[in-house]
Amino acid sequence: MANPRYFKVAEQIKVIVAELLARRIRDPRLGFITLTEVRMSKDGRDATIFYTVYGDEQARSDSAAALMSATGLLRSEVGKQLGMKFTPTLTFVLDALDDTAAQIEGALAAARLHDAQVAALAADACFAGEADPYKHDDESE
Repeated sequence: MANPRYFKVAEQIKVIVAELLARRIRDPRLGFITLTEVRMSKDGRDATIFYTVYGDEQARSDSAAALMSATGLLRSEVGKQLGMKFTPTLTFVLDALDDTAAQIEGALAAARLHDAQVAALAADACFAGEADPYKHDDESE
């Protein structure tokens, strides 16, 4: 988004679409959706809306189908409320935020487990040779 105006337009689109999904779209397939971000193309003709869905894979696929069927209505309402010369096309993309967060949590848990194992091994460790292996000048030979 090179044009700073499109930052404001993207936020307006996010608010408008969220309001329409909450109040006007009555599709039973539509689950508990959270709009996370809206990105506009450089020319303002395309808007990509990222969303998350609370639930399992079935809820995600049902919500994606409901959003695909409501795209025309959402686009026309966005065009009416924004009053722009060209209404951007809306594309809904499932945000991988939950999957990424789960992967990071798994990696952190594995790192904590590995650190605990290393700490347990280090607690019982002792030096291979003397505690102070260096020669000192004050020692008699």
